[in-house]
Amino acid sequence: MPNTFGDIFRVTTFGESHGKAAGLIIDGCPPNLKLSKKNIQKELDRRKPGQSKVTTSRKEGDEIEILSGIFNGKTTGTPISMTIYNKDAGSLKYEKIKNLLRPGHANFTYSQKYGIYDYRGGGRSSARETANWVAAGAIAKKILAKKGIKIAAYAKEIAGIEAKKIDLNEIENNEVRCPDKSIAKKMIKAILKAKKEKDSVGGIIEVMAFNVPPGLGDPIFNKLDAEIAKGLMTINGVKGVEIGAGFKAAKMKGSQSNDLFIKKGDKIITKTNNSGGILGGISNGMPIIARIAIKPASSIAKKQQTLDIKGRKSIIQVEGRHDPVLAPRTVPVAEAMMALVLVNAYLRQKIF
Repeated sequence: MPNTFGDIFRVTTFGESHGKAAGLIIDGCPPNLKLSKKNIQKELDRRKPGQSKVTTSRKEGDEIEILSGIFNGKTTGTPISMTIYNKDAGSLKYEKIKNLLRPGHANFTYSQKYGIYDYRGGGRSSARETANWVAAGAIAKKILAKKGIKIAAYAKEIAGIEAKKIDLNEIENNEVRCPDKSIAKKMIKAILKAKKEKDSVGGIIEVMAFNVPPGLGDPIFNKLDAEIAKGLMTINGVKGVEIGAGFKAAKMKGSQSNDLFIKKGDKIITKTNNSGGILGGISNGMPIIARIAIKPASSIAKKQQTLDIKGRKSIIQVEGRHDPVLAPRTVPVAEAMMALVLVNAYLRQKIF
C-alpha cells in the first residue's frame, strides 16, 4: 500500500480513522524556513470536524504535535514528523455494520485487495487521513509564499446550486466556503434538507494558484496538470477533475479555445486562460485553475439494500456521525494537494 506522495518534497502518512493517532513525515523540506505550530494549526482548524451544522458532529481538536525537524522556529532540513491524536472516535456504532458491504464505500474493495479491513469509521480509507495532507500542505504553502505563490479554493457548487459571484474575501465568512454570500444561504438550506432526509449532497470545488512562474512541470510523464489531477483525485470522494476550460473545451473551436499571447508591461501573458495556466505540461505564468467534482458522502443514515460479506441480502443504516456534504471541509484539502504538487515541481525545477 503506497503511503508516500511526491518525490522531492516527500510526504509519508499513517493512521486510521479510529486508531490512536494519525501522522506524517516530510522529507525534502528546505532548511531555514520560518515555521511554527500556529502556521500548521491554522490550516488544520479549517478542515477539522464539528465546525458547524453542515459538518459531522464528531469533535476533534486536531491539535498538531511536532516531533522533529523544527528548531528555534525554523526547519532544519531534516525529516519533519508530526502527529494528531484521535480523541472522539466512537467506534461502537460500526460494530453493527462491520459485516455489511457499505454502498459507495471502500470496505468491499479493501477487503478484496488485502483480505482484511478496519471497519471502524473506514479505517485508512477515511477522510480522517486528509488531516495529514493539510498539515503537510501548510508547510508547502509557506515555501510557495516566499516565492509569491498564493493558493485559494472555494465551493463553486453544492447540491446543484452554483455561485454566481466570486468574492474571495467571502469564502471563510460562511459555513460552506462559498464566495457568493446569497448563494451560500441557499446551499446551506439544501444541505440541511438532505441531512433531515438522512441523505447527503455533492458539490464542485474550484482551486486556484496565483503568481506561479512559467516553467514548472515536465513535458512528458510528469506534466504539471497530470500531477495536479493525480493529487486532486487522491482526495476522498473526488470523481472528476478538470483544468482550465476543462470539458467545455470539447465544445469549442480552436479559434475559441486558443489563448492568444499579449504583452502586459514587460511580461508575456495570455488574453484568456482556457488552458488553466498550463501548456504542454508546463506552467505558463497564468493562474492555475482546476475544478473537482465531489460525490455525495456515501455514509448516510437512510436505509439501503445491500449484501453482507457472504453475499446474503441485508439492509444497512449507517448511524455514525458523518458529513451531509463533503465540499466545505474539502476546500482546505484541495488547497493542500495543489500546494504539495506545486512545491514538488518548484523544488524539482531548482535541480536544473
